[in-house]
Amino acid sequence: MLKNWTNIFIYHIKNNKLFTALNILGLSIGIAGLIFATLYWNDEHSYDQWNPEKDKIYAVLNDIGGGNVWAVNSPVPGPLLKSTADVQDYCYFSSNYEKETIQYNGKIELVDKIFSAQGNFFSFFPFEFIRGNKKDALHDRNSIAFSEETAARLFKNENPMGKQVKYAENYYVVRGIYSLSKKSSVMPAAVTSIIEENLEKKKDNWGLNFGLILKLNKQSDTTAVLKRLNTIYIENCYKKQAKAEGITFDAYLKLYGELTKPKLLAFSKSRLHQGNCPFPEGTGNLQFLKILMGLSILILVLSIVNYINLATANAAKRAKEVGVRKIVGAAKSQIITQFVFETTLITLFSLLLALVIVELSLPFYNSLIGTNLILESSQFYLQLIVIFVIVILVSGVLPAIYVSNFEPLKVLKGNFSRSKNGIWLRNGMLVLQFAIATFFIIGSFIVYQQVNYMANKDLGFKGAQVMDISFKPKKEKNQFERYKIIQQELLKIKGVQAVSAGVFSIGNDVNSWSGLHYKDNKEVITQQMPIDFGMLDLLGIKIAKGRDLTSKFASDTINNVLLNEAAAKTLQEKDPLNKEVIWEGKKLKVVGIVKDFNYFGLENNISPMIFMHIKAFDWMSRDMSNISVKIQPKDMPETIAAIDKFWRTKVDAEYPFEYNFVDRSFARTYKNYESQSELFSLLNGIVILIAIFGLFALASFSMERRLREIAIRKTLGADTNVLLKDLSKQYVIFCAIGFLIGIIPAYLLLQKWLEDFAFRIDIPIIPFLVAFVVLIFLTLTIVLAKAYQVTKIDVLKYLKYE
Repeated sequence: MLKNWTNIFIYHIKNNKLFTALNILGLSIGIAGLIFATLYWNDEHSYDQWNPEKDKIYAVLNDIGGGNVWAVNSPVPGPLLKSTADVQDYCYFSSNYEKETIQYNGKIELVDKIFSAQGNFFSFFPFEFIRGNKKDALHDRNSIAFSEETAARLFKNENPMGKQVKYAENYYVVRGIYSLSKKSSVMPAAVTSIIEENLEKKKDNWGLNFGLILKLNKQSDTTAVLKRLNTIYIENCYKKQAKAEGITFDAYLKLYGELTKPKLLAFSKSRLHQGNCPFPEGTGNLQFLKILMGLSILILVLSIVNYINLATANAAKRAKEVGVRKIVGAAKSQIITQFVFETTLITLFSLLLALVIVELSLPFYNSLIGTNLILESSQFYLQLIVIFVIVILVSGVLPAIYVSNFEPLKVLKGNFSRSKNGIWLRNGMLVLQFAIATFFIIGSFIVYQQVNYMANKDLGFKGAQVMDISFKPKKEKNQFERYKIIQQELLKIKGVQAVSAGVFSIGNDVNSWSGLHYKDNKEVITQQMPIDFGMLDLLGIKIAKGRDLTSKFASDTINNVLLNEAAAKTLQEKDPLNKEVIWEGKKLKVVGIVKDFNYFGLENNISPMIFMHIKAFDWMSRDMSNISVKIQPKDMPETIAAIDKFWRTKVDAEYPFEYNFVDRSFARTYKNYESQSELFSLLNGIVILIAIFGLFALASFSMERRLREIAIRKTLGADTNVLLKDLSKQYVIFCAIGFLIGIIPAYLLLQKWLEDFAFRIDIPIIPFLVAFVVLIFLTLTIVLAKAYQVTKIDVLKYLKYE
């Protein structure tokens, strides 16, 4: 029986080569799209799943009010929680990697993922140790552990254990080598316990500076731990602060409004957490992941619809075959099984072609979305089998049932063509194809417009000629004094227009926040922006009211500050100039209002900012890590080369000269959205291609069934233009109906997507008009081309037996 079915299948393939090829290609493209999305989905969900205690680990976050949830903590609550029965252990760590040079035997290597955590870090992240073990890897402050890859770079074929390396002007002994074979929220190239010194210095400080993770005894202990954390915050922080200010706790609550509330983030869900995350590998884009998966499923649905459409249209050619088989005794179930078997073979060929497409396209796909996906894992192959079965069931069963319901007598009498059921089914599927194509055309157009708007928006600063140079501190040297000497030398270089500095870096997420107080207003969380004189002018940031900070006034380095427009509004004063605000416990006078500018990506609102001179607070000069240099556009390569030479010979011979242009740094904040736009455009092209396959094949089948009718009408004198109009008008109507159906979900879903941007376009009518024109053009081009071909038939060939 299978041999007979296979022979029939091969026979029909030979007689319908083009349509079989279109079927296989359409299905393979749809399956390939879903494979790409599945690989990406698996990759993002694989983070930390290898960790045996992932369900007991939680990161502590802090809700400071106003929708702000920070992923950093004070050093105080950790030790107090250790005495709690529900908490097994805790670990503080730095939320970001450091990029620094490590020296061994005179060799200098730049390592960009250096991590600092408490000594028990490897009990929370039990990486496999190649040398040493997790207990001893960080057993003292002079210990360091390396990843296998970093150790190979530094030590080549030597045994690194016990070797001494120089990092951050201190010497460390190598105590362990670990492997990073699986995805993790922390994937450091090197780990030290330097953080212990900072924790010791700030052990009584309630400033939020460190990541904190807890290991609970049971997963159900979260409620008790949160309750204990709240108690610690109130008893050890807020009540003590109220007492220090000489007010009651109730008065303190009234003055400061919302208090910081701790939250627990499940470690196993942290990768796809939306919001601030303490781990340096960052979070995945859950929204993009869902969108990509949804669009891929939609494309596969389109491919299946295309297949069903062609299969039911092709059924007309096999109606007599089915009729004869039924008369000689074939059961309905046998006919269904045969057609499902044929669909299985088609799907198998499509799946194999899809895997070839994926393998060839994977490097391009990885570069587009910034991943490193591979075609591996038992989970993926199981999912592939599920996809294979679902495609067979959805695309094979419906046409098989449709064919098996043919009535033998009507079919053998030649009355099959009068049946309307198959026609309505195919027309409905065609309308669905047009609706999906409409959604993709409109979507790709609007996503492109939003990204283009982000790329061209006036950001409130000018960073095209401004170099942001990495400025590493030197032990026991005053960072600000070093900078002032460097500033004078840089200004002597030809092509350098201005040099200044700020303890921030636009587009790099380098920021710090603190509470701003004014009169009886509630505390406003404000971004601190320490600057040297001339920094705002160097960046082209305008002063809206008042004046800039200047060296002409000695008080400008002590207690005079600027606010941006967003911060000034929080004072609720008609004229905020010369008003006193309290920040970091110090009274400061507002002497100017800075026009708002975008610091973070355009999906974020502009935050309240306070600008003060770097020397206003001692710690600010210690935190300087960037120098800004504005250069002339003429002879830029020569100017940059001169700065490079000066830096390597006079500033830092050990650390490589590193810089970014400010505008390019900010452009990276919307790089992901540019990738999304490119991907959406690619998917749009695929959808249109599949729709063209379906429309061409369906139009061909439909018109070939009307060849005798066309021959009769031509014999009776019908004009070619009239025939073309009659043959194509139904497709134009289907196109219009599909378009009207598609614009509703397109508008609603894209409006929802745009809500994630603080700065966004309004959805214009142009994308809808473009979508309609494109669909009509493609429809008429394909249908009229085929219709014109059938109007040129040889009349005698179809009427010689009439």
